Amino acid sequence: MIKAAISGTGLYTPPEKISNEELVEAFNQYVANFNKQHASDISDGTVEPLQASSAAFIEKASGIKNRRVINKSGILDPERMAPYIAERRDDEPSIQCDMAVLAANEALEQSGKTVADIDAVIVACSNMPRAYPALSVEVQSRMGIDGFAYDMNVACSSATFGLQAAVNAVENGTARAVLVISPEICTAHLNFRDRDSHFIFGDACTAIVVEQMATASSNDVYEVVGTKLKTVFSNNIRNNFGFLNRCDEAGVGKADKLFVQQGRKVFKDVVPMVASIIGDHLKENNLAPEQLKRMWLHQANLSMNKLISKKVMGREATSLEAPVILDEYANTSSAGSVIAYHKYKGDIEKGDIGVICSFGAGYSVGSVLLRKC
Repeated sequence: MIKAAISGTGLYTPPEKISNEELVEAFNQYVANFNKQHASDISDGTVEPLQASSAAFIEKASGIKNRRVINKSGILDPERMAPYIAERRDDEPSIQCDMAVLAANEALEQSGKTVADIDAVIVACSNMPRAYPALSVEVQSRMGIDGFAYDMNVACSSATFGLQAAVNAVENGTARAVLVISPEICTAHLNFRDRDSHFIFGDACTAIVVEQMATASSNDVYEVVGTKLKTVFSNNIRNNFGFLNRCDEAGVGKADKLFVQQGRKVFKDVVPMVASIIGDHLKENNLAPEQLKRMWLHQANLSMNKLISKKVMGREATSLEAPVILDEYANTSSAGSVIAYHKYKGDIEKGDIGVICSFGAGYSVGSVLLRKC
């Protein structure tokens, strides 16, 4: 019986960074401009005044202190509040392809593999640069990989769903090794004029090599003990932008064509759902919560992660048991749990158990149990 293992990971971190203080300064300038522009409407009660934000509010609400971004100047321009990302010609690689290749090359180096060892590429992320051709096929071609490739989108759970697909391909013999890549430019779909969510996201790209355990030879090999996926439909996290917008007279200028969520409802719904799935996944594999040495959780909100880990473990988790990268990267959608794994896997002892778990829009939850080899 073929068993799959993760033998390498890669991470692309954009060079530009925005602190809470910088983000708040731009946002509050926008608020002041808006309130001044609509002063008469505000005074007669027809328009609600916008409320200023603060760095302290952001950190308390989310645990986020900074975020890495593809473009800083456009986001911090109170007149624009969106990144500048120039459209590329059809004969140029897309920006997400560039990110993917950089992360994938690090994952290959860490695993001791070359492109000749890879049979498949799965690009799994929240937003693609276009409907077709598939970004994954572009990455495959750019890297010179002979095999097959496809895209998948399960929002913030894309990477873990992609991992299960990669594990299936390896264990059923369809591929010797698979690259799972998550190039997330979350700032492109974030409404930086919305006080409740303008601070949530950052940009990054992760890559994972999944291969047969028998061929894995790196220093950080993790056997995939099992995978578990769950989806339940919810409108509490949504983005209505799509190709059908051009068919609607309302156009694409509305806020719901960007990221929108009902945060309190999401928190209430998702925390028990995720804790239950991780607990059930452990039981199904004859493992107890106290055997978990590491929980590489989706990086959306610090309070969510603390409560999920407490529900799973029956106590407060330490910063090593449930590592957090929110302070540096913010929420990077599907890349978040893999960034945590990438940065906090080297100290695990042989035989130790860990779980990569993502959760987000859908609702979707993906759990991947790992054992250090």
